[in-house]
Amino acid sequence: MRMLINSAETVVADALRGLAAAHPELEVDAVQRTVVRRDARAGGRVGLVSGGGSGHEPLHAGFVGPGMLSAACPGEVFTSPVPDQMLRAAKAVDGGAGVLFIVKNYTGDVLNFEMAAELAQEDGVRIESVLVNDDVAVTDSLYTAGRRGTGATLFVEKIAGAAAEAGAPLEEVAALARKVNDASRSFGVALSACTTPAKGSPTFNLPEGELELGIGIHGEPGRERRPMMSAREIAQFAVGAVLDDMASVGPADGPVLALVNGMGATPLLELYGFHAEVAGVLEQRGVPVARALVGNYVTSLDMAGCSVTLCRADEELLRLWDAPVQTAALRWGR
Repeated sequence: MRMLINSAETVVADALRGLAAAHPELEVDAVQRTVVRRDARAGGRVGLVSGGGSGHEPLHAGFVGPGMLSAACPGEVFTSPVPDQMLRAAKAVDGGAGVLFIVKNYTGDVLNFEMAAELAQEDGVRIESVLVNDDVAVTDSLYTAGRRGTGATLFVEKIAGAAAEAGAPLEEVAALARKVNDASRSFGVALSACTTPAKGSPTFNLPEGELELGIGIHGEPGRERRPMMSAREIAQFAVGAVLDDMASVGPADGPVLALVNGMGATPLLELYGFHAEVAGVLEQRGVPVARALVGNYVTSLDMAGCSVTLCRADEELLRLWDAPVQTAALRWGR
């Protein structure tokens, strides 16, 4: 195992110490495992809290800041944070307008955020929760009952964060978050397995010359394995799966937000080439791309591969997407 770490036991704490050193605008607690924007309570805004297992960086801690999340709760690698983390984060960001929990649909995250919401409400914090379940590849998996939450998490956090920054009330921010999730679909592809620091070896077996279609962000199985395909063939398969599932999200020829997301080990040279193929498939299908984002945003440690996320975007969603954001991993307009 060759990793740029001190030890498997300290990898998350060490990363949080590095985040704190690089971004003094954040309050980073490497012991209690919370990342909070320093002005989270200012202005009486709705607070946005998300979190999940580490290993998916920059999700979620990299999206804490003006125009996006108020706080994030990182768990151990591929392990849900605990309710106490979420409760501390909710209290740290509650300025009186309430707190929205944004939860990816993984069993541990769902159960722990539910418990944290109950505890926070007992302490007088108003809580709304939104479940992200955008993955069209499979219905159930190793970590999930129902669809997995993947790339659309970024869309939900950005758009809901913009609404909260503008002063929208809790119910409106939650409704927008649900609207984004309902309008979004994702599909992922793995070209190699990932390696967790604790295990020190690939988390699943993917033979040389094969790829997995429909993989999850923890290495969960997808729809099928095939011999290696070209970028064009992968784009046709992935975009086709997404658009077929989006048939109920109108209008069919309406514009989309498009995210081509790297899984951690795929260079931008390949991701931009893949985006060219995705854009070509969408053009052939008569779907205009209103905005595009390409890069590593919802990753799986050192997995090679990518995911495609599309969101049907009306004028309201595009306006909120374009609104200023300033986080460690996403920033424009400020």
